[in-house]
Amino acid sequence: MDTQELLQQALEIVKEWTIEVSQPEENRRDIYIEARDIKPAVKALLIDNHWGYLSAITGLDSPDYQIDEETKERKIDPDKGKLEVLYHFCNRAAIATLRVRLPYTDAEIDSICEMLPSASFYEREAMELIGVNFRNTPITDHLILPENWPAGVYPLRKTFKGLEKKTQG
Repeated sequence: MDTQELLQQALEIVKEWTIEVSQPEENRRDIYIEARDIKPAVKALLIDNHWGYLSAITGLDSPDYQIDEETKERKIDPDKGKLEVLYHFCNRAAIATLRVRLPYTDAEIDSICEMLPSASFYEREAMELIGVNFRNTPITDHLILPENWPAGVYPLRKTFKGLEKKTQG
Protein backbone atom coordinates (compact mmCIF):
# COMPACT_ATOMS: atom_id res chain seq x y z
CA MET A 1 0.00 0.00 0.00
CA ASP A 2 1.26 3.47 -0.77
CA THR A 3 1.01 6.45 1.60
CA GLN A 4 -2.26 7.78 0.17
CA GLU A 5 -3.89 4.38 0.43
CA LEU A 6 -2.76 4.06 4.05
CA LEU A 7 -4.18 7.49 4.87
CA GLN A 8 -7.47 6.60 3.21
CA GLN A 9 -7.55 3.37 5.19
CA ALA A 10 -7.05 5.30 8.46
CA LEU A 11 -9.89 7.66 7.50
CA GLU A 12 -12.19 4.73 6.78
CA ILE A 13 -11.38 3.13 10.13
CA VAL A 14 -12.35 6.23 12.15
CA LYS A 15 -15.03 7.66 9.84
CA GLU A 16 -17.89 7.13 12.32
CA TRP A 17 -16.23 9.54 14.79
CA THR A 18 -14.88 12.06 12.27
CA ILE A 19 -16.20 15.62 12.30
CA GLU A 20 -13.67 17.24 9.99
CA VAL A 21 -10.58 16.29 7.97
CA SER A 22 -7.68 18.38 6.74
CA GLN A 23 -4.44 17.60 4.93
CA PRO A 24 -1.62 19.84 6.26
CA GLU A 25 0.99 17.83 4.36
CA GLU A 26 0.93 15.32 1.53
CA ASN A 27 1.67 12.38 3.82
CA ARG A 28 -0.56 13.49 6.70
CA ARG A 29 -4.28 13.68 7.48
CA ASP A 30 -5.66 15.52 10.49
CA ILE A 31 -8.89 13.90 11.62
CA TYR A 32 -10.93 15.94 14.08
CA ILE A 33 -13.00 14.00 16.59
CA GLU A 34 -14.86 14.77 19.81
CA ALA A 35 -13.16 14.15 23.17
CA ARG A 36 -15.72 11.49 24.09
CA ASP A 37 -14.67 9.47 21.02
CA ILE A 38 -10.92 9.25 21.62
CA LYS A 39 -10.96 5.79 23.19
CA PRO A 40 -13.15 4.07 20.58
CA ALA A 41 -11.26 5.76 17.73
CA VAL A 42 -7.86 4.70 19.10
CA LYS A 43 -9.16 1.20 19.76
CA ALA A 44 -10.46 0.92 16.19
CA LEU A 45 -7.26 2.27 14.67
CA LEU A 46 -4.65 0.41 16.69
CA ILE A 47 -6.19 -2.50 18.55
CA ASP A 48 -8.84 -3.70 16.09
CA ASN A 49 -7.09 -2.83 12.80
CA HIS A 50 -3.39 -2.67 13.75
CA TRP A 51 -2.95 0.57 11.77
CA GLY A 52 0.55 1.71 12.67
CA TYR A 53 1.72 2.92 16.06
CA LEU A 54 1.42 5.95 18.34
CA SER A 55 4.41 8.22 17.67
CA ALA A 56 3.47 11.15 19.92
CA ILE A 57 0.74 13.07 21.68
CA THR A 58 1.13 16.83 21.56
CA GLY A 59 -0.76 19.73 23.06
CA LEU A 60 -1.60 22.92 21.22
CA ASP A 61 -2.82 26.20 22.67
CA SER A 62 -5.19 28.16 20.41
CA PRO A 63 -6.30 31.21 22.38
CA ASP A 64 -8.87 33.78 21.35
CA TYR A 65 -7.64 37.32 20.86
CA GLN A 66 -9.15 40.71 21.51
CA ILE A 67 -8.12 44.04 20.02
CA ASP A 68 -7.06 46.61 22.61
CA GLU A 69 -9.12 49.73 21.77
CA GLU A 70 -6.36 52.15 22.84
CA THR A 71 -3.31 50.55 21.28
CA LYS A 72 -5.07 48.54 18.56
CA GLU A 73 -2.83 45.64 19.55
CA ARG A 74 -4.00 42.08 19.48
CA LYS A 75 -4.03 40.61 23.01
CA ILE A 76 -4.80 37.12 24.24
CA ASP A 77 -8.06 36.70 26.13
CA PRO A 78 -6.87 34.43 28.97
CA ASP A 79 -10.33 32.94 29.59
CA LYS A 80 -11.29 32.07 26.04
CA GLY A 81 -9.91 29.81 23.40
CA LYS A 82 -9.22 26.14 23.22
CA LEU A 83 -6.56 23.57 23.74
CA GLU A 84 -6.04 20.75 21.30
CA VAL A 85 -4.65 17.30 21.90
CA LEU A 86 -3.09 15.74 18.80
CA TYR A 87 -2.55 11.97 18.69
CA HIS A 88 -0.04 11.19 15.92
CA PHE A 89 -0.16 7.67 14.49
CA CYS A 90 2.33 6.49 11.89
CA ASN A 91 2.24 3.69 9.37
CA ARG A 92 5.33 3.84 7.17
CA ALA A 93 5.38 7.40 5.77
CA ALA A 94 1.67 7.96 6.49
CA ILE A 95 0.72 10.06 9.52
CA ALA A 96 -2.87 10.05 10.74
CA THR A 97 -3.41 12.63 13.47
CA LEU A 98 -6.50 12.46 15.64
CA ARG A 99 -7.18 16.02 16.81
CA VAL A 100 -9.42 16.82 19.76
CA ARG A 101 -10.45 20.38 20.65
CA LEU A 102 -11.01 21.15 24.32
CA PRO A 103 -12.24 24.39 25.89
CA TYR A 104 -9.95 26.10 28.41
CA THR A 105 -12.68 25.81 31.01
CA ASP A 106 -12.94 22.01 30.65
CA ALA A 107 -9.67 20.74 29.20
CA GLU A 108 -10.32 17.13 30.07
CA ILE A 109 -10.14 13.91 28.07
CA ASP A 110 -9.97 10.19 28.82
CA SER A 111 -6.55 8.59 29.08
CA ILE A 112 -5.64 6.01 26.46
CA CYS A 113 -3.03 4.35 28.71
CA GLU A 114 -5.33 1.41 29.34
CA MET A 115 -4.84 0.44 25.67
CA LEU A 116 -1.39 1.94 25.16
CA PRO A 117 0.66 2.14 28.36
CA SER A 118 3.40 4.05 26.51
CA ALA A 119 1.00 7.01 26.16
CA SER A 120 1.62 7.81 29.84
CA PHE A 121 4.75 9.81 29.06
CA TYR A 122 2.93 12.01 26.54
CA GLU A 123 -0.13 12.45 28.75
CA ARG A 124 2.00 13.52 31.71
CA GLU A 125 3.84 16.01 29.54
CA ALA A 126 0.58 17.56 28.26
CA MET A 127 -0.91 17.69 31.77
CA GLU A 128 2.10 19.41 33.19
CA LEU A 129 3.03 21.83 30.42
CA ILE A 130 -0.28 22.81 28.82
CA GLY A 131 -2.93 21.91 31.40
CA VAL A 132 -4.92 19.07 29.84
CA ASN A 133 -6.39 16.67 32.40
CA PHE A 134 -6.29 13.04 31.28
CA ARG A 135 -8.96 11.18 33.23
CA ASN A 136 -7.75 7.89 34.72
CA THR A 137 -4.16 8.25 33.60
CA PRO A 138 -2.17 5.88 35.81
CA ILE A 139 0.74 8.20 36.71
CA THR A 140 0.33 11.87 37.53
CA ASP A 141 3.76 12.64 39.01
CA HIS A 142 5.64 15.56 37.54
CA LEU A 143 7.72 14.61 34.54
CA ILE A 144 9.61 17.80 33.68
CA LEU A 145 8.74 20.61 36.07
CA PRO A 146 9.88 20.61 39.70
CA GLU A 147 7.50 19.18 42.29
CA ASN A 148 7.03 22.63 43.85
CA TRP A 149 5.84 24.16 40.55
CA PRO A 150 2.69 26.25 41.18
CA ALA A 151 -0.59 24.49 40.41
CA GLY A 152 -2.50 25.93 37.44
CA VAL A 153 0.60 27.49 35.83
CA TYR A 154 1.31 25.95 32.43
CA PRO A 155 4.52 27.11 30.72
CA LEU A 156 3.49 26.11 27.18
CA ARG A 157 0.29 28.14 27.20
CA LYS A 158 0.58 31.36 25.24
CA THR A 159 -0.60 33.34 28.27
CA PHE A 160 2.46 32.22 30.28
CA LYS A 161 4.68 35.19 31.05
CA GLY A 162 7.05 33.52 33.47
CA LEU A 163 6.89 33.09 37.19
CA GLU A 164 6.78 36.10 39.48
CA LYS A 165 10.06 36.64 41.25
CA LYS A 166 9.79 36.81 45.00
CA THR A 167 11.54 39.75 46.54
CA GLN A 168 13.36 39.33 49.78
CA GLY A 169 12.31 41.80 52.41
